[in-house]
Amino acid sequence: MINSKMYELGSRRSVIREIFEYGKKRKAEIGEDKVFDFSIGNPSVESPEAVTERIRELLEVHPSTAVHGYTSAQGDPNARQAIADDLNRRFNTSFSGNNVYLTCGAAASLTISLRSIIDADDQNVMVFAPFFTEYRVFIESMGAQIKVVPASFPKLDLNLDAFERMINEKTVAVILNSPNNPTGVVYSEEQIKELAAILEKKSQEYNHPIYIISDEPYREITYGCKPPFITHYYRNSIICYSYSKGLSLPGERIGYILVPDVMPDWQKMYAAVCGAGRSLGFICAPAMFQHVITKCAPLTSDLSKYAANRDLIYNGLSELGYECVRPDGAFYLFVKCLEEDANSFCMRARKYDLLLVPSDDFGCPGYVRIAYCVSAETIKNAMSAFKALAESYK
Repeated sequence: MINSKMYELGSRRSVIREIFEYGKKRKAEIGEDKVFDFSIGNPSVESPEAVTERIRELLEVHPSTAVHGYTSAQGDPNARQAIADDLNRRFNTSFSGNNVYLTCGAAASLTISLRSIIDADDQNVMVFAPFFTEYRVFIESMGAQIKVVPASFPKLDLNLDAFERMINEKTVAVILNSPNNPTGVVYSEEQIKELAAILEKKSQEYNHPIYIISDEPYREITYGCKPPFITHYYRNSIICYSYSKGLSLPGERIGYILVPDVMPDWQKMYAAVCGAGRSLGFICAPAMFQHVITKCAPLTSDLSKYAANRDLIYNGLSELGYECVRPDGAFYLFVKCLEEDANSFCMRARKYDLLLVPSDDFGCPGYVRIAYCVSAETIKNAMSAFKALAESYK
């Protein structure tokens, strides 16, 4: 028999991917330069030259059996230690490679982490709106319920009052995403401290730990601020990371889970992560890119280009009268629609070959997400289309 839950999840459309596929077809029809595709978070800056050099070295110097062969299930020890060393240098921590589990990108990190924690179908995992759309799929596929904390306007930061009212004895985790997708908001140290205090109090009240799963693929992409490093504030935290964005390697599916040694019983949690990775078929992340990370973990692409794009699109749309949430990080702009129905607004935008993502699936209706990880030329050329779209509402 076909698994009905998996059929339902497979049949449920991914709005972002649907728009991305439409964009490819439209570009083939009228030309790539005439379609302003802001749908998907696909990095537009080149990986560092050191990544190319490392790949060349691996392919030309090392035996192919060593480059492409199996590593340890949890990842090559040298790669895991390189990641721990990088974190220790940057965040004044004391991790070892034994705290790190290499994965096939952030999605695998999140699903493995959820599988490690969820063990009953009446449990719930909380998320703050607006949230990355796939969190719902990840949580529900693990058998838990998703509880969405309403958005906090106008800043769209953490709605901690609502969170404290909604948390209950069946809550096992909360997913935190800073810098945030879809808003680019970076949560403040003050709010992280408040969240940690709530979780400490509720964990004691319910007599079980409530974990933070910190989803951090945009950690390095910030503009004049730094996200608080979560393990400094809350011990029962698991960090999920991907090199997709900061190192411009989205298609290579390489990331990690950090189970910090400050967590009580962290060895048991690490064993649960290993078991969850095994049960989901996520052992041995792509081997060649494990070996790339061994040398390139501390590096990033030229992320200054995203800062320039942020200013270009935020200032341009603000001057045209659009209401925008100014991003502190990531490469997304959250923009209020010129009508209540975000899907209708996006369909009207298509008439001007503007491909925008409606916000309903992010848990915050009435907005669109604009992924500005595109060329500066695309942003400049799109302004006339945004102007025409605004004028169509007058």
